Amino acid sequence: MTPDETAGEVASSEPGRVVAVYDVNGGSTGRDSAELPMESLVSATQWTPWPGMQAEYRSILEMAGRPVSLVEIGAALQIPVGVARVLVSDLAGAGYVAVHEPEPTGDDGRPRAAVLERLLEGLRAR
Repeated sequence: MTPDETAGEVASSEPGRVVAVYDVNGGSTGRDSAELPMESLVSATQWTPWPGMQAEYRSILEMAGRPVSLVEIGAALQIPVGVARVLVSDLAGAGYVAVHEPEPTGDDGRPRAAVLERLLEGLRAR
């Protein structure tokens, strides 16, 4: 296969097997997923998987035992962040996870002063 033929595909956990991205998320588009910033944190609210739950969903629930970002989820599952958004959106819609979005930025797109002050305090405390 050439790189062009594998575009849109991700490697699964099994060596030599390639899975199309739309197979990972079951073709779901996650209605609200486009609105989730990649730095959003995800935490599990429910631990009991539904019967037949996909491995990716179970993995996300395990990772979300502590707050984890969408980027970390994508990296751990070896999937694009957009696919992680859809999977997290599906879990959030079913009540399995809570999504904590970052604080809004100022009008200029920069973090607000209060956020920077808390960051500085945290760094100084180390």
